[in-house]
Amino acid sequence: MKIAVLIKDVPDLVEELELTEEGRLAVDDMSFVPSEWDDQALEEALILKEGDAGSTVTAVAIDTGDVDNMLFTALAKGADRGVKLVGDFNREMSNRARAEVLAHYCHTEGFDLILTGVQAIDDLDGQIAGLVAGRLGAAHASVVRDVALGSTSVTCIQEYSGGKMAELRLTVPAVLGIQAAQKTPRYVTVSKVRQMQKSASLEEIEGESSEAPALEIRRLYPPVASSHAEMWGDDVEELADRIVNLLEEKKLLRS
Repeated sequence: MKIAVLIKDVPDLVEELELTEEGRLAVDDMSFVPSEWDDQALEEALILKEGDAGSTVTAVAIDTGDVDNMLFTALAKGADRGVKLVGDFNREMSNRARAEVLAHYCHTEGFDLILTGVQAIDDLDGQIAGLVAGRLGAAHASVVRDVALGSTSVTCIQEYSGGKMAELRLTVPAVLGIQAAQKTPRYVTVSKVRQMQKSASLEEIEGESSEAPALEIRRLYPPVASSHAEMWGDDVEELADRIVNLLEEKKLLRS
């Protein structure tokens, strides 16, 4: 089966985010990593490939910055191809625009199964899988795990609120938003990634431009603390009195 994994580079939250004087993220001073859910999607794709002889995995990323290391890492983990969609793209492009660019490439390649993370940490939007599926006219499910391949279909477990789950069977082509892989994403050493950079190459493909409408972000502001928590200690009787007094002050107690 021909599998694609859509990967997005997001800010490394280990570092402190800073804003410029214009109210923009200081991206020049930031490092970027694959979205953690996209890493889960890649692992799920590699597991499927290992269990199905003849399957291939293509890691795909839109060139909105330095995505080379991210794609070489995917190759080092076991992906067969690393594809960078180049063009007049930037990090602030909307998810709808991203989906149009990704869907156009996926349509051209004719993938059977497209996996991506259920959402990305920088927007928590969770719409890429559905938007790509809509553009392709393909089957779609999100918040899924435990993907299994059939000859012309895939099955997966979809999670719902309240701990409920359902087993779904989708005819390919299909697009899945992965919640969690069957195993913890594999780790590769920096030396293996560097070796891959010397022995392999990325495919640079001109991405189809998108004119999808998007909201304009005029300015970002750091959060401002309006109040602080007051620690009351651990004396039970004192705590009870203070709680009663507070409720009385708020007129929440009836005499």
